[in-house]
Amino acid sequence: MAQFTEEEKIYRRVETRFNKGVVKYRLIDEGDKILVGLSGGKDSLALLELLGRRSKIFKPRFSVVAAYIAMTNIPYHSDVEYLKNYAESFGIPFVYSETSFDASTDTRKSPCFLCSWNRRKALFTVAKEQGCNKIALGHHMDDILETLLMNQVFQGAFSSMPPKLMMRKFDMTIIRPMCLIPEADLIALAGVRNFKKQKKNCPYEVDSHRSDMKEVLRLFEKMNPEARYSLWGSMNNIQTDLLPETGI
Repeated sequence: MAQFTEEEKIYRRVETRFNKGVVKYRLIDEGDKILVGLSGGKDSLALLELLGRRSKIFKPRFSVVAAYIAMTNIPYHSDVEYLKNYAESFGIPFVYSETSFDASTDTRKSPCFLCSWNRRKALFTVAKEQGCNKIALGHHMDDILETLLMNQVFQGAFSSMPPKLMMRKFDMTIIRPMCLIPEADLIALAGVRNFKKQKKNCPYEVDSHRSDMKEVLRLFEKMNPEARYSLWGSMNNIQTDLLPETGI
């Protein structure tokens, strides 16, 4: 019986969940050209490796492009040469693009939202320039569940980030291939892969409620170790007859 190293065990666990998400939600089709938003964090680095390896082995056949969007007015420093070399180690071309935003132009939106929105717009632009039909984002299971909780608490809506979202306005599809991977597995993978940490010094980061929701998720798991899977299942188990009727 084959003996696997700890690094191999971690990667196989992550890859199994990754492949399950890709197949279950039909995220990749024959001939796709997928742009990966590469931020330099563990999630996007893992996503790039997973997609890069899958593109060489499995059908349907598809190609991958990596893009790093630099937000020039935020002191978030990534080692661009490291990211470029990492992408090219999987035979993936690397694209560098710059953008910025002015938080004072729309005080109704948080700076985090404006930064994210402008990065996303820049990704769409690069995707079109590169002839891509899909954009892959590095959101994992925890991200999606935290968004689910945030939308309920702050927006009064039962919604989150779907694994696949067709953006008809931009003729582009957003996919989240790591949707079934818990963050703990990606942290473990980053540790054995020795991903280089990027320097982060965002002046707006304290405004985010996401870190609070991480703590809420941990609290839920203390009450029920299977809480994350119950929360995930709840998105496909909406019992409308046991909820208040709309319009009343």
